[in-house]
Amino acid sequence: MNKFQLRKKISKIRSKFARKKITVKSETIIKLIEQKSPNKRIGLYYPFGDELSTLELMDRLTKKNFIISLPIVNNKFEMSFYSWHPNEPLTINRFGILEPLKGKKIIPSTLIIPMLAFDSNLNRLGYGGGFYDRFIQKFERRNICIKIGLALSCQKINKVPVDKHDKKMDFIITEKRIYK
Repeated sequence: MNKFQLRKKISKIRSKFARKKITVKSETIIKLIEQKSPNKRIGLYYPFGDELSTLELMDRLTKKNFIISLPIVNNKFEMSFYSWHPNEPLTINRFGILEPLKGKKIIPSTLIIPMLAFDSNLNRLGYGGGFYDRFIQKFERRNICIKIGLALSCQKINKVPVDKHDKKMDFIITEKRIYK
């Protein structure tokens, strides 16, 4: 199955499970961040569609004095992260995704990344835009960013088809376990 077919198939599966309100426990994510992150700069995503919600996680990280940042995609389709606090306004980008109003640019030490599918080798199937892969590419040589994918266990497949530009996760957290 090619990436396009997989995206379509897994989207349907994830949608069914999303209606059941299954979540990944924020405590599990925070514990991993506290153990592995070199500092308190966290890049998150604002949930869109059937993605796992990060809203409770954002609130809890804020209470623990972590610096929260969300991505903004510019006109050249490049993604950067900007600081954001849960009580600050957001704007809708051309993809229909909520973004912070431009503020202070942040280079996160930990990225919490959405995905459509994953495998036990920590490969991630995203939405096809390559935004996270390009962002990670900029910083991976400096080895300053821990990549944590969030998914439901139903999104696990035997093998994600990968290209040379696709970036592996350091960890993938589901409602059932942590893959590392």
